[in-house]
Amino acid sequence: MMLEMITSPLLTTRHGFFTRKGGASSGIFAGLNCGTGSSDIAEVVQINRDRVSDTMEVPPLNLVTVNQVHSAHVVEVHAALTTPPRVDAMVSKTPGVLLGILTADCQPVLFHDAMAGVIGAAHAGWRGAKDGVLEATVAAMEGLGAQRGRIRAVIGPCISQAAYEVGPDFVAAFLADDPAHSRFFGTGRGDRALFDLPAFGLARLQAAGVGQAEWTQHCTYRDADRFFSYRRATHLGEADYGRLISVIRL
Repeated sequence: MMLEMITSPLLTTRHGFFTRKGGASSGIFAGLNCGTGSSDIAEVVQINRDRVSDTMEVPPLNLVTVNQVHSAHVVEVHAALTTPPRVDAMVSKTPGVLLGILTADCQPVLFHDAMAGVIGAAHAGWRGAKDGVLEATVAAMEGLGAQRGRIRAVIGPCISQAAYEVGPDFVAAFLADDPAHSRFFGTGRGDRALFDLPAFGLARLQAAGVGQAEWTQHCTYRDADRFFSYRRATHLGEADYGRLISVIRL
């Protein structure tokens, strides 16, 4: 089966938000599980990652992923990394380096300044987005010669508001940062609220001065055939979950 990837016309360099279709994994990981941190068979995960590299026309060693820790830390990537650093975003202006972000409900965000020839990729769950990982990625791109007004950013498949139920403490933490954050919460059951993660991400990108930004409008939770979802796996009582990969290169 061919790999399936979602692209955006905002990004004029090679990129893709890959779905789970076309991979070699089986069972609860069925499809294109690219998460080395999952309990899937390591050799099979590598086969999946190699298929992504082949699709993007780079050697497997040129696919760079990091040890994501829900932080706001960014690393510049100039070549393959022997030891993945504990960060949640990468920037590069090196042709042929493929930046990869792993997600299963969190936001994968890909960035591009075509004029400067600078790319970025960020893992932005609620914590990373709240702590500034998107703004930090934009600033790191500027360090490589990008201009934020020229940067285009695209949020890939992630959990949608209708599926993202949170508790009062979660809401309180956001309102403590800014009472205007109330606009990202809808009414849930009882004392629960519904958090709009992609709307929050878009607002942060726009406030950072990014020239254009969009969400692909794909919900990971609600489309089990195409996407892995941590929250869905938890609700189903599954022991683990696959990780989607989103990539960008010059």
